[in-house]
Amino acid sequence: LAPPPAEGSAAQADDEQAYRSLTALQGGPRGAQAARDADLSPAAIASAFACALDLRISEQHTPQLLMLLRRTLTDAGDATQKAKHNYMRPRPFVVFDAPTCAPQDEPALRKSGSYPSGHSAIGWAWAEVLTEVAPERADALLQRGRAFGQSRGVCGAHWKSDIEAGRLMGAATVARLRSSEVFNAQVAAAKAEVARARAADDKPPAAACAAEASALSLSAQLAP
Repeated sequence: LAPPPAEGSAAQADDEQAYRSLTALQGGPRGAQAARDADLSPAAIASAFACALDLRISEQHTPQLLMLLRRTLTDAGDATQKAKHNYMRPRPFVVFDAPTCAPQDEPALRKSGSYPSGHSAIGWAWAEVLTEVAPERADALLQRGRAFGQSRGVCGAHWKSDIEAGRLMGAATVARLRSSEVFNAQVAAAKAEVARARAADDKPPAAACAAEASALSLSAQLAP
């Protein structure tokens, strides 16, 4: 990756403007959704893309799909580490001495580089992988992948350019994974599993999905 924007540059000014626009949403439903997107626990992994997929994801009913998401999380997250350590860019909430939407994460975030965003890489990689599993849901999945990364801007944990670079790393990770026999076998198993779950009409709760869609719409026109 090229270096992040330099201090005093037009790109850094753009990052700062995006920070102000996105963090202004912290106190409402978009901020609450951003806090949920910050959580990478096993339960959160299962729910993050369920509405976009229009299918309940669980250890009991879709174990192959859940394993695919867990493996992709590890690969995409790890792919950002060298650049994070190399650039050690301060995070926006540190620069502005402001709270985030996930205060429990702040001590660890202060010690790690901001560029590129690991969450953004993970979210975009998930979106790309899931479009292979369920191509009929591609539009909704890619929109959710974008919003997942954007949540890091709403939280104040990342700059706009961090999020964009994270998406690039997520896409690069999936491009590499496509040459792996293990990955392709896992995708095939997940695809067959999703087809069976679709036949059983195992959908996520409609009310929760409507609330998610409403929250995400509040930032749909904002960058990045």
